[in-house]
Amino acid sequence: MRPVPAPRLAWAILSLLSAGAAPNPQQPAQGEVIDRVVALVAGHVITLSELEFEARVALIERGGVEAANAPLNDKALRGALELAIGERLETEAADKLQAFNLEQGEVESAMRQFKSKFRSDSELASFLAKHEADQQQLATVLARRLRAEKILDSKISLRARVSDAEVRRFYDDHRSELSGTFDEVRGKIREKLVRDRYASLASEELRQIRKGVDVRMIAPFARQTGASEGQ
Repeated sequence: MRPVPAPRLAWAILSLLSAGAAPNPQQPAQGEVIDRVVALVAGHVITLSELEFEARVALIERGGVEAANAPLNDKALRGALELAIGERLETEAADKLQAFNLEQGEVESAMRQFKSKFRSDSELASFLAKHEADQQQLATVLARRLRAEKILDSKISLRARVSDAEVRRFYDDHRSELSGTFDEVRGKIREKLVRDRYASLASEELRQIRKGVDVRMIAPFARQTGASEGQ
C-alpha cells in the first residue's frame, strides 16, 4: 500500500475548523481593539489577526472560497490555533536540522491551487485586503503548512497503514450499513480507516512536539483547550 499523501493530514486536522462554524458570531463593539495576542509559542507571538487569516486560508483550501466569510466561533478558533502551533513547532524543529526544505515549485503550485479557488484575481485581492495581507504573506502560510504536512507525513504515514484483516473486520461489523459487496467497497473502507488512523496519529504527534516547549495560551477561547502548555 502507498504511504498516505500529505494533503490527507490537512483534511483530517482542518475538520476541527469546519466543525466550528458559528451562525451568530459576536461582533466587536465599536472602538474595540480587535487584534490581540492569543498565544506565545517559544517566545513568538500569534495574534488574533494572524490566526483568523490562517484559519480562512485553511478553510478555503478545504472547502472553497465560500469559507472566506464563514463565521468562526471559539471552537473553530481553538482548532485553528492548535494547527498553527503545531505547524510552527514542526517547521522550527526542521529548521534546526536543515531538513524538509521545500522547492520553489512546490510553493508556486500551492499558490496556484489556492488562487484557483477564487473566481477572479480581484476576488482574491479583496480577500487579502480584508485581512491586511499580501501574496507574500499568503505564500508564507501555505509554505509552512505544506512543509509541516511533509514532516508529519514522514513520521506517521507508515504507522497509518491498515491491514486487509482490519478492512475485512470493518466490513463484517458494518455490513448492514454498507451498500455493495466486499470487493466493491473495500477501497472506500481502507481509505476511511487510514484517514481516521492518520488523523489520530497526527493529533498525538502535535501534542508530543509541544512537550518541553513554552506554549502559553492567552486568549480566553485558547485557554478552554484544557491543555497543560509547555509540559
